[in-house]
Amino acid sequence: MSIVRDAAAIAKGMSITLKQAFQPTEVENYPDGKGPMRGAKFQERFRGKHQLQRDENGLEKCVACFLCAAACPSNCIYIEAAENTEEKRISSAERYAKVYNIDYNRCIFCGYCVEACPTDAITHGHGFELASLNATSLVMRKEDLLIQTPVLPDAVRSDKDTAEILA
Repeated sequence: MSIVRDAAAIAKGMSITLKQAFQPTEVENYPDGKGPMRGAKFQERFRGKHQLQRDENGLEKCVACFLCAAACPSNCIYIEAAENTEEKRISSAERYAKVYNIDYNRCIFCGYCVEACPTDAITHGHGFELASLNATSLVMRKEDLLIQTPVLPDAVRSDKDTAEILA
């Protein structure tokens, strides 16, 4: 009796497979799709290339506290701190990250660095095209990770105009 039951289960599984084999194939049009992501659709919790954020004044949020590097299980984050001066302000705190490197050869995209950051300076973006044949190009430096400051037009007259442009 068990042989008949097993044969029926195999036949049922094969019928599902054969039914799907003759259905038309659905292909997501990634390289040629519309928009800046060219057809790629992301889930809300997707963890892509890291981004270093700026505050509302355009200063860097990173205060070089080293918590992200300490939380990283793969030890892929390297930071060197420097002191801010009155003439040259990089961040709003006393220190800033002079060097901030992430080695994507070692990164496992666990998100511990994002969770550990007290100032929300580092986040995961949606960058996913990180593959390279050259291992040295996978070490991202601060300049590669930092969000660009928005360029404000000359016609900005008030804080309300600035808020509307940045929104």
